[in-house]
Amino acid sequence: MPAPGPDVLVGIGDDVAVLRDGPDQVWLATCDVQVEGAHFLRNAITPVDLGRKSLAINLSDIASAGGSPKFALISLGLPDDLPVEFIDGLYRGLRSEAEHFGTEIVGGNISGSKFGLFIDIFLLGKASRENYLLRSGAQVGDQILVTGTIGDAAAGVALLQTPPSVADAAYAEVARSRLNTPTPRVQEGRLIGESHLATAMIDVSDGLAGDLGHICERSNVGVRLEANKLPVAAANRSLAQIVHGDEWHFALHGGEDYELLFTAPKAHAMELSSRINQATGTPVSIIGEVLPQEESRQLVLPAGQVVPLATFGWDHFKEKA
Repeated sequence: MPAPGPDVLVGIGDDVAVLRDGPDQVWLATCDVQVEGAHFLRNAITPVDLGRKSLAINLSDIASAGGSPKFALISLGLPDDLPVEFIDGLYRGLRSEAEHFGTEIVGGNISGSKFGLFIDIFLLGKASRENYLLRSGAQVGDQILVTGTIGDAAAGVALLQTPPSVADAAYAEVARSRLNTPTPRVQEGRLIGESHLATAMIDVSDGLAGDLGHICERSNVGVRLEANKLPVAAANRSLAQIVHGDEWHFALHGGEDYELLFTAPKAHAMELSSRINQATGTPVSIIGEVLPQEESRQLVLPAGQVVPLATFGWDHFKEKA
């Protein structure tokens, strides 16, 4: 692959590509595709929610770089059996999510598809050159922080395949909502970038452990997570124990939470956490610490036992919706 040109500040290997836009600004570019049967089941999500989610996952990438989303291009592959009413609902969801986050849909493409429905979105965002964040930059001694709660969307997936009676009814509704209508943390990401207090950031799309592994790889560091500090619901842990025999499975190895996972120096972690919570109402948890690379990746269980942190996550070539 040829070397990137001078206007490509960051190319392949991060949540976004970073492209020069004059001396002070950058464009943030990302794309993502939702494929029927791999990412969603048509009979398990409303068309409006599918439209919202398809754009939300791209918005989350811009958020993870500390940017503001601006322009979207949307390509659809439509099977012959798709009702017009479904397409109308899909577009309503796309427009609703775009308007809520100040994004303009400026074009795209429509094609027939013999292999099910797919929604492919290209999104551009903007940020100051001083404010954007990448997966690289984490430093030994930094604290590890995450917004919101984790593992809920993975529980929602499990409930598509598991009798609902095994889960608390109220939590089952929360899990399904988190799966079908995730909230991209755009305001939170922008605040983190503007604070100049964080050192690295990524969104939790492929599972907390796997995405933390991406930060480790790009920053050349190790990590230690504290299981009892993970923001995971008790009902989530109970369901994970039933389904996987491991109460932390959904929290660590599920995906599609679209929360922000970031690092900050210990002296600033509490300040940054409080600042985000006060400005947005979103809770932020400090869940671990960045270690030297040679200390690898560790998980401290509630009883104090230290075990290796497995960093497998969603594999797009093996998993099915």
